[in-house]
Amino acid sequence: MSGQKPVKPSADSLAAAVRTVKPRGLPPVHLWNPPFTGEMDMRIARDGTWFHEGIPIKRPNMVRLFSSILKLEESRYFLVTPVEKVGITVDDAPFVAVDFDVTGEGPDQVLTFTTNVGDTVVAGPDNPIRLEHAEETDEPSPYVHVRAGLEALIDRKTFYRLADLGEDHRGWFGLWSSGQFFPLLPSDAIDDR
Repeated sequence: MSGQKPVKPSADSLAAAVRTVKPRGLPPVHLWNPPFTGEMDMRIARDGTWFHEGIPIKRPNMVRLFSSILKLEESRYFLVTPVEKVGITVDDAPFVAVDFDVTGEGPDQVLTFTTNVGDTVVAGPDNPIRLEHAEETDEPSPYVHVRAGLEALIDRKTFYRLADLGEDHRGWFGLWSSGQFFPLLPSDAIDDR
C-alpha cells in the first residue's frame, strides 16, 4: 500500500461507495467516520441547485444520492461514505423546503415540509422552524431543521403560505406545529411592517 498514490475523491467514487452499502432509508452517516480525503469542487447554491466542477448536476437521482450522505461537522459540510470524507461548499442551507402540508389548527396544527430532494419533515420540538434577517437588507430567511443539524431554507412561496397561518402568542408572531410554538417576530414588529 505504501507505493500507491492516494485516489483523488470524485463524484463517481462517492456514488459507487454509497451504492454498495444499499441501506434502507437514509445511510447511517452518523456512524461513518472515515479519514478526510480532501475537498471536492461541489457546491450547493442557495436555491438548492447542486454543482460539480461548476456545472449543475441535472440528474435528480444523483442529487438525492449525494444529499443522503451529507454530514455537518463543526460548521462544515462533507459528503461521507464508509471510506471517504470530502468537503463541499454550501452557500446557505443544504436543502430547500419547497412545499408543506398542514393539518389541524392552533396548538394542534402539524406542518409537514417537503424538500427539493424529496425529504419530508414534520416541524416540532426535534425539527424547529427559525427566522433570520439579513443585516444589510432585513430580508427574512426562514429555515426548518431536517436532520442531524442539516436545515432547509424555506422558499419564498412556501414562506408566504406559512405566514398566513401565523398567530400571535405571548407577544410573538409565529407558527404552531406538533404542539410547539415557533416565535418568528415580536408581534409589534408585524404592526410596523
